Amino acid sequence: MLTQLAIRDYAIVESLDLELSGGMTAITGETGAGKSILLGALGLCLGERADSASVRHGCERADVSARFEIAALPAAQAWLEARELPTDDCLLRRVVTAAGRSKAWINGQPATIADLKALGERLVEIHGQHAHQALLREETHLGLLDEVAGQREAVAELADTFRRWQASRRRLKQLTASGDETEARRQLLRYQVEELDALALGEGELPALEQEQAELAHAEETQCEAQFAADCCDHDEGGALSQLTRATGRLAGLPPQAQARLAETLGMLEEARIQIEEAARELHRFVDTTELDPERLAWVESRLAEVHRIARKHQVMPEELEAHHRALREELDGLEGSDQAIETLRDEVVALRDAWRRQAHKVGEARRRAAGRFAKAVQEQLGFLAMGKARFEVAVESRETPQPEGLEAVRFLISANPGQPPRPLAKVASGGELSRISLAIQVVAAQHATIPSLVFDEVDVGVSGATAEIVGRLLRRLGEGGQVMTVTHLPQVAAQAHQHLHIAKQARQDATRTRMALLDEGGRVSELARMLGGVTLSDRTLAHAREMLDAGQRSAHH
Repeated sequence: MLTQLAIRDYAIVESLDLELSGGMTAITGETGAGKSILLGALGLCLGERADSASVRHGCERADVSARFEIAALPAAQAWLEARELPTDDCLLRRVVTAAGRSKAWINGQPATIADLKALGERLVEIHGQHAHQALLREETHLGLLDEVAGQREAVAELADTFRRWQASRRRLKQLTASGDETEARRQLLRYQVEELDALALGEGELPALEQEQAELAHAEETQCEAQFAADCCDHDEGGALSQLTRATGRLAGLPPQAQARLAETLGMLEEARIQIEEAARELHRFVDTTELDPERLAWVESRLAEVHRIARKHQVMPEELEAHHRALREELDGLEGSDQAIETLRDEVVALRDAWRRQAHKVGEARRRAAGRFAKAVQEQLGFLAMGKARFEVAVESRETPQPEGLEAVRFLISANPGQPPRPLAKVASGGELSRISLAIQVVAAQHATIPSLVFDEVDVGVSGATAEIVGRLLRRLGEGGQVMTVTHLPQVAAQAHQHLHIAKQARQDATRTRMALLDEGGRVSELARMLGGVTLSDRTLAHAREMLDAGQRSAHH
């Protein structure tokens, strides 16, 4: 369950800290107030894509974090345990800079965006306002049925087996290609590997050669400059040592009183003389040990030229030759032992195919069993939503060609009026009907979800009146067993919530900011009155709002 959401410099939010609880939370506000900001910030923590536009104007970065209670979420706990992360808490954090860069953390440890997404799928389930559009695409129907059938993990395992099966098939096909092609490839690889064997480029040799070449090529210039520096230190006439000796000698001839005053200075000059004398010795030693070796330089340059020539021939960068050499040798070794590999792969392909078929059969049976239950449950919800005469069916059809998700195609069919045969949603439902059908399907799917935190983003678009009140009851009922957050523009829905979060936009001279707050009973009445359409909150409008809130809370208990 989501317990805390902290937002800093995101969109038009300067600073916001929300404490959230279970049950149903209604999120309302005027159009443009920023209701989507709350879900956008949560989406960042769950691994959704971000860019610099999400950073508040004039700020360096946006920083959002979400804390979850996961005591009742074994899947989330197992995910954290597998990565040796603490399981007593679950804190997701995301930072996006004004330059568009993004960083993520899970329980204080750096994480990838893919990690956030993978863990987020075990924490929150979001039902968007455009879900009814997704329902027009039949590829989404299978996933919804699997959710109701409790087959999410089984389908993931099925898809993994399919991928491994197909990968083994492709590898077997490569190894059993025509003999001439295989032999030609084998001969080419032998030649390339022998050429690289002959080059015998050692690990780390290339950078060492480049460094040695740079030193040898500039050895004479380096030696001359070092000798000049040494002469500056200890040349008989004009060297620094000679000058320092003259200076100390002159000062030594001063009267005792002057020498006493200059004792510290004389000490500094003596220390400088010792340092310069030591530097001169080191410079002479450097000059004496710097070798001019044109033969070695010629060999090094020849070796580098050969390395670069071979790299160009193999169409790789010189620094990639070692890895390229290993890859070619591994491929050659694979071809050299291809006969045994072919037999092993044949057995592997058969085993994976049979395993996939067994898994697919079990998944298919579960889907067919669940299809009737799903259709019946959606039909019941449609009755609540004033579409009791509509007939909803879940058609499960067999496919000949194996797919990662199995051998079934699923289509949702609807007959909006009695006497008409069920047809695909896209060909039958009007906009308002589609919104209600979508809501009914999402409510049923949510009831079977293993994730207790559900977010509904304006899924009640297209409904009104008594139907809207029913929608509120459905969402509240879902919240009874966990946590439901719903962005809504319907007062009938908001009145059913356990708590009510209001979002308002405040325009100042320097900036526009969003303020969010949980409403008390009086605040809820005022917000419901605004939602009812009253420009001015008259006594009549407020009384209507109060009646609606009281009725919503009473009906929710029955």
